[in-house]
Amino acid sequence: MSHLLNEIVANKHREIQKLKQSIGLSDYIQNPLFDRTAIPLKQHLQNQFGILAEIKRKSPSAGEISSNLNILSQVELYENQNAMGISVLTDHNYFGGSIEDLKQIRLKTKLPLLRKEFIVDEYQLFESKAAGADSILLIASILEKEQAHQLTIVAKSLGLEVLFEIHSFDELTKLNDEIDILLVNNRNLKTQETKLEHSFNLASYLPENMLKISASGISNSHQLKKLQDLGFDGALVGESLLKGEFIFEQNSKMLSL
Repeated sequence: MSHLLNEIVANKHREIQKLKQSIGLSDYIQNPLFDRTAIPLKQHLQNQFGILAEIKRKSPSAGEISSNLNILSQVELYENQNAMGISVLTDHNYFGGSIEDLKQIRLKTKLPLLRKEFIVDEYQLFESKAAGADSILLIASILEKEQAHQLTIVAKSLGLEVLFEIHSFDELTKLNDEIDILLVNNRNLKTQETKLEHSFNLASYLPENMLKISASGISNSHQLKKLQDLGFDGALVGESLLKGEFIFEQNSKMLSL
């Protein structure tokens, strides 16, 4: 892992240890949202190519994106523009988010919610379920194969869908049969370099029987069309939407400039 990625993961372990001292798993299990039936992203993706629209305030690669972001207004905008679901960054130090963002958005919308986070501990899965997440993200580059499999099994047992993020061809070896959706990140987390061509080049190597999403570096409808033609079932779009550079076509889940 890169220095930055090592730093993020180390910080996440510290956060989790601190949280474990104040909140027990039983507290999460007793939360009313814990027994809620998750809304599957899978259903949306199986019906039509769609957009998973993101909520974040900043990132290591882009810096400040929308520091004064009104998350509830943004969610309403995404709903009105037919997003198939919403991705919520909950990391605070590097992305400006929080688990409270996820809780607020859950109360606002009935769209499927992805908790986008650096998940390295089963504890975070219980936290995600209690906050109203429908699915969680597991990142291949920060997990060993067996660790990813174990986290997948626990997430599924809690009723959460699992999106599995890869960047390289080699990371396909970490896939397991329990994963619901494969996400190809066009941003290299080690170098922060983003190339949409990454999805184009990997497309033919991806499992045909698994739903697939491309993420990062997507800025126009021509790119979306190409991704769809290559077999992708959807795309995750964040910065372009948050900066107002991207608008939805009327009555469509596709985007256009």
